[in-house]
Formats: sequence, C-alpha cells, structure tokens
Amino acid sequence: MDNLFDFSATINGRTCRDLVPTGMLLIDYLRSIRQMTGTKKGCGSAECGACTVLLDGRPVYSCVMLAMQANGRNIETIEGLSDGDTLHPIQEAFLDAGAVQCGFCTPGFVMTTKALLESEPHPDSRCIREAIAGNLCRCTGYAQIEDAVRLAAERMGKEEAEK
Repeated sequence: MDNLFDFSATINGRTCRDLVPTGMLLIDYLRSIRQMTGTKKGCGSAECGACTVLLDGRPVYSCVMLAMQANGRNIETIEGLSDGDTLHPIQEAFLDAGAVQCGFCTPGFVMTTKALLESEPHPDSRCIREAIAGNLCRCTGYAQIEDAVRLAAERMGKEEAEK
C-alpha cells in the first residue's frame, strides 16, 4: 500500500486538503477523491488531451502527473469555469460553433483554449492549431474547434472592452 501524504492545493479557487497516496495520479485524485468527473480519463499516456487541466495557468495532462506534483499549486478544472448555470464564454462558443459531438474530448479542449486565450487573446489560426495540437477529437474534426476558439476570443474580447 502506498504511503499517504498531506495534499493541499487551490482547486477552482477553493483550498482543498486531503490525505492522498503518494503514487496517485492527479486525474485519479480529481475524479475519485474530489468527485470532479468533468476531467476525462482517455488514453492514460498523455496522447489524447482529454485529461487536460490547468496547473498554475498552464495546460497539463493529469493522467501522467502525480497528485503530489501539484501539491501547493493552483489547479483549474472544467468544473471551475461555469458560474452555476451560466456557462463560461469558451463553453458557449464550443456549443455555438458545433465543436461538441460526443463531448468526451471537450473539457480538455476547453481548458487548453482557456490557457491559450489568457496568454494570447487574439490568436491566429497557426497559434490556435499549435495550442490544440495536444488534444485529439475523433468526432468533430478540427474546423469547428478552431471556429469555437476564434468565437470565444471574439466574445471574451468584447466582454473585456465593455468593462
């Protein structure tokens, strides 16, 4: 049996503290201990991006990262984007652009898009393709996803201008 360690991190703006097995993956911690099942467990080998979460604002594959590596850090998951029933503009853009089919890969794409738009509010096509290159979708193709990223950038830019 793995030894336990005292894990503490800020997850979606809330401080969380748990005893966690030293060998537990971050995705298993989020899904099993924290009951945050929006982050999907796909390939288990950092190939598909369905498990993408933001760690200190940067996208990471939670399926190959130990929970203890995220200790003391800031973690953002798909559950942290919406405000109750109000979707985040990125989530709305994915729906409006038809970039959601089965939805399995969507949380990873949405989190990757959030990181991209926070670092580059007006990305061009090349920038978008590079950012999402680590995420796979088997249903929509990538045109709708690229459209969703552009739409989210446009909407978020308008929101920022209105403030």
